[in-house]
Amino acid sequence: MKKMKSSSSPSADKRVPLRTCIACRTVRAKQELVRVVRTRDNSIDIDLKGKKAGRGAYLCPTAECLAAGLKGNRLEQALHGRLTPESREQIVRLMKGFLEGAS
Repeated sequence: MKKMKSSSSPSADKRVPLRTCIACRTVRAKQELVRVVRTRDNSIDIDLKGKKAGRGAYLCPTAECLAAGLKGNRLEQALHGRLTPESREQIVRLMKGFLEGAS
């Protein structure tokens, strides 16, 4: 006896990619998190589309998770590299700009 497929739409069966915030360890849909990426030339950038090449780490779009990610070298461990004071400032500036734009 064959099972009948439910009449739900094909998009309902599509899996949503999940990622974990490196600060609060909350698992969320990839689209709900902000990706910080270290590119091959060791520059740090905010990857809004999640497509840039390089080592990435995900943070919740909150000031608390940004602070926790920078505290205790969590972001450095996730990006597999050292953050210079300039790159730390750049991450804070980019995230603040992102947070202000999201409000």
